Amino acid sequence: MVNFFFYRDIIEFLRYLLGGTRLETGDNMTAYNSTKDVLGIFEIICTNMPEEWALLTTHRLDIYDESQAKSQFLEQLSSLIEKNEVTADALAELPTAFDYVRLGHQLSSILEWGVSEVYDVAPTQVISFASTTMPLMAILRSDAVQSRGTIVYHDGSLPEVLMRDEVNSLYGYSFETHQVQTSSDIGKHPDQTVVWVSKAPLLSPTPNVNVDCTVNLSSRFGSVLVLHHTDTGIDTGIAKQWVSEIQHVRRRECIASTPPYTVRMIQELLGQTPDSMETVLESDWKSIEKAVFENSGASIRPLVATSGLSTQYAIMMGLLDFAKQTHPNKPIQFLIPPNCYGGTNDQARRVATMVPGVRIVDLPVDSGHSMTTSLERRLMEAAELDAVPFVLVEIPTNPRVEVPDMAHLQTVLTTPRSTPNGEKAVVPVFIVDQTFCPNVRLLDDVSPLRGVQTLSYVSGSKFPSGGRCTAGYVTANDKGAPTMPYLAKHLQICDNQATPLQLKVLAEMMPSMQERIAVAYGNTQQFVQHIRRVLPNTRISFIDHELVDLGFTPSVFSLDLPTTGKTAEDREEFKRQLNLRLISHMVDNFPTGAKHCVSYGQLSKSYWTVPATSTQGTTKESDKDYIVRIAMPPEMDMEVVLNHFDQFCVKESLYTLSI
Repeated sequence: MVNFFFYRDIIEFLRYLLGGTRLETGDNMTAYNSTKDVLGIFEIICTNMPEEWALLTTHRLDIYDESQAKSQFLEQLSSLIEKNEVTADALAELPTAFDYVRLGHQLSSILEWGVSEVYDVAPTQVISFASTTMPLMAILRSDAVQSRGTIVYHDGSLPEVLMRDEVNSLYGYSFETHQVQTSSDIGKHPDQTVVWVSKAPLLSPTPNVNVDCTVNLSSRFGSVLVLHHTDTGIDTGIAKQWVSEIQHVRRRECIASTPPYTVRMIQELLGQTPDSMETVLESDWKSIEKAVFENSGASIRPLVATSGLSTQYAIMMGLLDFAKQTHPNKPIQFLIPPNCYGGTNDQARRVATMVPGVRIVDLPVDSGHSMTTSLERRLMEAAELDAVPFVLVEIPTNPRVEVPDMAHLQTVLTTPRSTPNGEKAVVPVFIVDQTFCPNVRLLDDVSPLRGVQTLSYVSGSKFPSGGRCTAGYVTANDKGAPTMPYLAKHLQICDNQATPLQLKVLAEMMPSMQERIAVAYGNTQQFVQHIRRVLPNTRISFIDHELVDLGFTPSVFSLDLPTTGKTAEDREEFKRQLNLRLISHMVDNFPTGAKHCVSYGQLSKSYWTVPATSTQGTTKESDKDYIVRIAMPPEMDMEVVLNHFDQFCVKESLYTLSI
């Protein structure tokens, strides 16, 4: 193995010993003096990396520390490089870089580190995207929030969709564009952000102090954003905020360059010939369509995006466009449960921040609140304001796995309402996140929602792909079909369409989705019945038996373990700590069959989490539910799971406790 420590230029080595010239980030990667060194390390890592780095949507959450996302991974990788120990075994034991691969992952972190070395910036200032347009959209959003102008210079590679009127009129982004031969032609603009968009070779930067950030589009498999100056006349606190704001766009509105495509991006840099871009055949689309139609009851071709949140972003922006075209000048409301998935709540509020006239309205649906009663009240309030109501809910709800009274839901959504001046109120569009039960036919012509403008979307990292990719999809019933072209438009503007490889994975996996859902539900039902026998005083949130006849067969349930204490606060604290001990017990003692959150619907391993500390992490504290959520896969040795659970009950003396 080549020893890069030996070959490092002595000046660069001395600079490293003295603390380097890096901007502070907490990522203490060693400075390399040449692109050749970086490429050599890339080659060693690609040769020795664990195969699952490029295959799975989650990786070793037992060795993941969210507070040190990416930095811990890079620091320990740096140590391996220094000691010349970049072996397969050593790489396999590195801490996980991110919990969701759409946020980033081992391979994106390695690519970003290598680029940061060549550009002489911190690794946090390099961000890879699956999209070609979202890097610039992220900069534009940050500049819009900061009321700062943006000038975009490009060498002819600017994506044409960014010139659409909607980028300014709907997203609220404005910028100037200038085509030049090279970045050396760019002058100073001290009061504006200067962006250079280019297809020049990624690792051959042409430094220009007038450029604040570079968007590199040289690869077919993803884009790379480099933030050059976080000290351009502004203080360090604002600089960090700038980096954070841009990174958060990748977290919520799009995804990182996918793991398998990041491998190919690295191979391109190494001068190797990566696998060609997959060819998506009509037969692939037919396979996906058939599965979506069979599971949802829809007959409208689905739109497929790079992730569930990418799908949701297209839904939100598309519906806003639809509302402004069909109901101009009317206020717009998104009615969303406050305990809905944290990413949903966060993204919705981020959209409302950028688009005037848009408001997020809390819709209580869980823990004693009736979705239909809450919705009836909120729709009446929307009518009084002559607003356009978009209702976004999860069915079943999260985390209490509750299904509303579907007949009453139909009545509430179809009841005519009037505005204060006696005009007919705008009828709602109903958007359902069906990730927990993607096989319920809510969009067919006998569904209670058949007379309602309804959209249904699903996170593809769950049952559709069995954990093999993050792609999500959305489709509509006949009433909701007129909105779909708007969604497609904004999916294109954001370049968030599913990658060809993601589509191939869905085409392969989705035909077996119904069977996998049925087997996983059977495993879950067995587990729930066992807990009810051994801990009869435990509160279990799971689907009622009569709902199974309507097609609701989730493989997820929530659990309030027995607790004790003199006061309500004592009992709650005891329960929370007990919950965490249960999760640790299952993951530590059954690592081949249990893991932390993010694996719902995957082919194997049960998932264990406290939603309030993970998927509900961005909602208000008062709306968080500190219970255990468990999901069972189709492939599971149930006897072993039950034995480990029983061992925990004995160890904690749960048989003697009562709620």
